[in-house]
Amino acid sequence: MEVLVLVLVVLLAAANGANDVPKGVATLAGAGVTRIRTAIAWGTITTMAGCLVSLTLASKMTALFSKGIVSASPTPAFTVAVLVGTVSWVVLATVLKLPVSTTHALVGSLIGAGSLFASTAVQWNGLLAKVVQPLLLSILVAYAISAVLGVITRKIVSAQTKRRGAVTQPVPDGSRDLITAEATPAQATKAQKAVGIAHWATSGLASFARGLNDAPKIVAVGSFALIGGWTPTTLLIAVTVAMAIGGLVAGSRVADRLAYSVIKIPHVEGFAANLTTAGLVGLGATLGLPMSTTQVSAGAISGIAANDLSRLNKKTVRDLLIAWLCTPPVAAAVAAGTYLIVA
Repeated sequence: MEVLVLVLVVLLAAANGANDVPKGVATLAGAGVTRIRTAIAWGTITTMAGCLVSLTLASKMTALFSKGIVSASPTPAFTVAVLVGTVSWVVLATVLKLPVSTTHALVGSLIGAGSLFASTAVQWNGLLAKVVQPLLLSILVAYAISAVLGVITRKIVSAQTKRRGAVTQPVPDGSRDLITAEATPAQATKAQKAVGIAHWATSGLASFARGLNDAPKIVAVGSFALIGGWTPTTLLIAVTVAMAIGGLVAGSRVADRLAYSVIKIPHVEGFAANLTTAGLVGLGATLGLPMSTTQVSAGAISGIAANDLSRLNKKTVRDLLIAWLCTPPVAAAVAAGTYLIVA
């Protein structure tokens, strides 16, 4: 049973990497900065860095997913049920190119299996304040901050560019970006270059924050039944490697959806969206407030269009909302069913 738990933990980490690694760097591809594969490679490297420091900076998150949702001492059967419920949904969503929340799936699975395993141990009273509220509020906060940052950064770059003799003109994707008066890409202004560097930096920070946020949750569940000789640190390394492999192998499926289907964005807007995602997800990880990188990232990207909602792809937004709403109950049902079989 311990070997099965380890296999499921590795599978969950790989599925998480495939579905979540693209979320921090999708704006790089969406803004035409680089190819999706290059963006994913950058996201994988920075995510691994976040994972490796998560046990130090995100100890509160580990504690929450160890005992904060289901306080009873876990059994191998309970752990298997939680992992199967989470893995099955995240894998299915990745195949369908739907960016979903591993956090939502884990919470749903913990509640579904926990209600059968030890119903009195499910921490219903703290669930609203510790889990539900941070998850929901993070979307609205991300949307609002990103909308404000988008307006501010566009104005700053526009003012700097005009002082250098450049103008704002349309770009092929239908949005607007800053190019020089001569309209040749090779003559990009210093302001544009600075924004480009900042865009790469903030996308890396967003991915770092995602690793900081997600790795402790997976390690917390996996540590329920560590194989003899394994420590949480050893498990963290295994999770980090599996997450990186998952992102590199299958990350382009979700990246394509986020980069091109939600909204088309130029450089400066991608920078603003990533800065919002990095700040919120990183803060949540250190404070022990579970946030969905999926929702924060989508909220931040959507916030860019706050002054022009017609830019949003309504069909994609609808699909994302349906997937998010389905995640907790489906994961809970699968986890509960699995527990009935293996217990």
